[in-house]
Amino acid sequence: MSKDLNQDEAARRAVLENSKVIAMVGHSNDHYYTSYQVAAYLREHGYVVYPVNPHIDEVEGHKSYDTLRDIPAEVDIVNVFRKSQFLFSIAEEAAVIGAKSLWAQLGVFDDDARHFALGAGINYAQDLCIRTEHERIFGKK
Repeated sequence: MSKDLNQDEAARRAVLENSKVIAMVGHSNDHYYTSYQVAAYLREHGYVVYPVNPHIDEVEGHKSYDTLRDIPAEVDIVNVFRKSQFLFSIAEEAAVIGAKSLWAQLGVFDDDARHFALGAGINYAQDLCIRTEHERIFGKK
């Protein structure tokens, strides 16, 4: 059963504890961008992070993929750094690849995407920074 992670802190903790592979949609290869910094933090904390950005080839030696479907692994969390207008189509693609959770960063939200994801059995967070939540739940390291 999917969980609305904005409403369930225990579920947020469980997702972060039990997930290992994150697809970062909108990952930048520029260290000044938040997506780059968040991905680096997540890698430092043991997650495998796949960049998903058709406009770049790699990030610090990590191959960038054009779409979620191109990732050669099962994805636990799809973390979204795109504008809200793209969130619904990303939710659909997350369902196609069997992602367990969809996590939209600060300022990214779409109630239609939320309803779709939860209905498809995908845990869902929106307008919530995955790094901030990780630091808050597990402490800064």
